[in-house]
Amino acid sequence: MSTGPVTTGPGGAGDFSHAPVLHAEVIAALAIRPDGFYVDGTYGRGGHSRSILDRLGENGRLIVMDKDPEAIRSAQEAFAGDRRVTIIHDDFANMSEQLVALQLAEKIDGVLLDLGVSSPQLDDASRGFSFQKNGPLDMRMNPEQGESAAQWLSHAEEKEIARVLWQYGEERFARRIAKKIVETRELQSIDDTASLSALISSCIPKREQKKHPATRSFQAIRIHINQELERIGSLLESIFEVLAVGGRLLVISFHSLEDRLVKRFFKQQTSKPKVPKGLPVRESELVSNIRLKIIGKAVKAGAAELALNPRARSAVLRIVERTV
Repeated sequence: MSTGPVTTGPGGAGDFSHAPVLHAEVIAALAIRPDGFYVDGTYGRGGHSRSILDRLGENGRLIVMDKDPEAIRSAQEAFAGDRRVTIIHDDFANMSEQLVALQLAEKIDGVLLDLGVSSPQLDDASRGFSFQKNGPLDMRMNPEQGESAAQWLSHAEEKEIARVLWQYGEERFARRIAKKIVETRELQSIDDTASLSALISSCIPKREQKKHPATRSFQAIRIHINQELERIGSLLESIFEVLAVGGRLLVISFHSLEDRLVKRFFKQQTSKPKVPKGLPVRESELVSNIRLKIIGKAVKAGAAELALNPRARSAVLRIVERTV
């Protein structure tokens, strides 16, 4: 779910105004075969999916997934009647079981995860993701499931709020903000984005406000509400149940916590086991656990894309290919 502009067409290599983040790089790295099977695990508004589909023949197949009901409605409108497309309203964390049900386990040639919040989600004040537009304090990727940010803040313990702000937002003033939230909710509910943003801003000294003071806290609460890191971990752990040998996994991350998780997993799966110190074991005698190979270096948006889409500045694309 890229934070790039809403896609209205497939977009070319230099057509950044109508393409999601790192679009040209994603399509090139997928190395799409006309008869291949591909999964867009974070459909958003379909920018990547449209370009994948444009490159598929009659025997190719595209599976699109998203947990956001609005994204699924968009996909149903865009691909109505196209027998090559299967639309699944579910979290990408459940990709493996969904593909097993479709008898596609270990048959997928490419999986794309475009993490984070999509532009439609950010720009729709009613979703509660942005501190720049006032709206209900929701923040759920799927508003039909789980509790909203407002509901969580209404009962979470002060220590728990502080932990979330520090762990997921690296917010230096996490304890101060958590205390203020608990004090404030005793007097009035915190149920809109403007109220929370103002509360956070009042806790952070002016000298520290190099960017909007609510940025880190909003990110942290959103990650917690949607269990974003746990979802990524679940998908990575099951990726060998999804990819065919030679299939590729592409992940676009938008903050260091996501990228660190992905990078660590890739390293584990592409590194030889270390010889235990003090044991008479040769490296050649160890059973190799290498099942993936890294394709190229981490990719970031170029100057031309950044000029048209500043939201791409934090995007990092990593690519691996299954080897066995």
